[in-house]
Amino acid sequence: MNDPKANTFAVPFHKLAGRANNRGRVYGTDTLMVHTFLHAIGNPSLRIVLWDGKILPAPGANSTAGMVIHDRSTLWRLMTNPLLHFGDEYSAGRIEIEGGLVQFMETVYRSMEKSPKFRRISDPEAYRRHQPGLNSLTGSRRNIHHHYDIGNEFYQLWLDAEMLYTCAYFPEPDDSLDVAQIAKMDLICRKLRLQPGQTVVEAGCGWGALARYMAKQYGVKVRAYNISHEQINYARQRARDEGLEGQVEYVEDDYRNITGSYDAFVSVGMLEHVGPDHYHELGTIIDRSLTGQGVGLIHTIGQNYAKPMSPWFLKRMFPGSYPPTLKEMMAIFEPWAFTVLDIENLRLHYVKTCEHWLERFEQNLNKVREMFDEVFIRAWRLYLSGCVANFRVGSLQLFQVVFSRPSNNQIPWNRAHLMAPVGKS
Repeated sequence: MNDPKANTFAVPFHKLAGRANNRGRVYGTDTLMVHTFLHAIGNPSLRIVLWDGKILPAPGANSTAGMVIHDRSTLWRLMTNPLLHFGDEYSAGRIEIEGGLVQFMETVYRSMEKSPKFRRISDPEAYRRHQPGLNSLTGSRRNIHHHYDIGNEFYQLWLDAEMLYTCAYFPEPDDSLDVAQIAKMDLICRKLRLQPGQTVVEAGCGWGALARYMAKQYGVKVRAYNISHEQINYARQRARDEGLEGQVEYVEDDYRNITGSYDAFVSVGMLEHVGPDHYHELGTIIDRSLTGQGVGLIHTIGQNYAKPMSPWFLKRMFPGSYPPTLKEMMAIFEPWAFTVLDIENLRLHYVKTCEHWLERFEQNLNKVREMFDEVFIRAWRLYLSGCVANFRVGSLQLFQVVFSRPSNNQIPWNRAHLMAPVGKS
């Protein structure tokens, strides 16, 4: 749930109490609160079961999706601010979902996308809404620590063997997650047209898999930046184990402190944590880092029009995050006349990626319970299910944007380089 207008309702509740509907029936307080809650999220076709067993199907409802609300105080919180409180109430076990959590979230998101209440008008202040903390140097470190430094052992339970926490690329729909993540890395290398001996800088390297892959498979030297202490320690150990210390350098520092000159710039899954306030600054860094014939690639979650993330998502999961529109991304490129060479949308690949993550998470619940409590488990189940639903509905996109300097004429004549087989010997 990620629209700013859904945390208010059109008619104040105290003016609705006791009001008759168009058939002359007087609504009770609980029924009115349910209708107010549903109105606030676009009137999705949901079955609502209250704590006393009362069932309130939506008019004309044909969906099996529904929710059980265990007490009146939970319903009150849902009514007053659904985009914040639904996540907390579900995580605490005061809400149960019928018909599957992914289907439930899809039903809600589709209704919000179709409802006139949520007109598709870009919000110029979308990034700032609901934000508990923006992405200054100190704020970024705090925000990244909140999500990424909760323990590598947790992420190892449900990510692939290389620990890639970004959208995979599935050459065939039935490919495994491990195959698809390798295919994603190779696709990025081909888009950058990497050659042995080149230098690459990576902004936001996660657990370091892409840097190692570029070095091993394409013979380049990589300097990779990241502010997550847990991830950097893991990446350095992997590089030592694989004998890549001479080719890959992991720097525990902010992307704003990148120095040096490189043949390629790459950022995978970091732009979501930068924020439009800092896109001009990022463009400055890319401009001073790329050589005259240099090529860059940014891989990011995005959206078709500017709207904020939900307050629950920003407070509990990813503080400071924001998926940009393509228009907003141009603030990185236009001031330095970077030429956009290629844009690809891998949204459906992210659906499959998130489905794999959710399935692996559920398969490892016993191990997760040894690390965290039930509130954590339910919050992460909601987060992963919501990701599947958001990408299925099209609320979120996955953009890969390739760019270079305008004077660079060493660009492919066609797209044959993208059709190469996965991996290089």
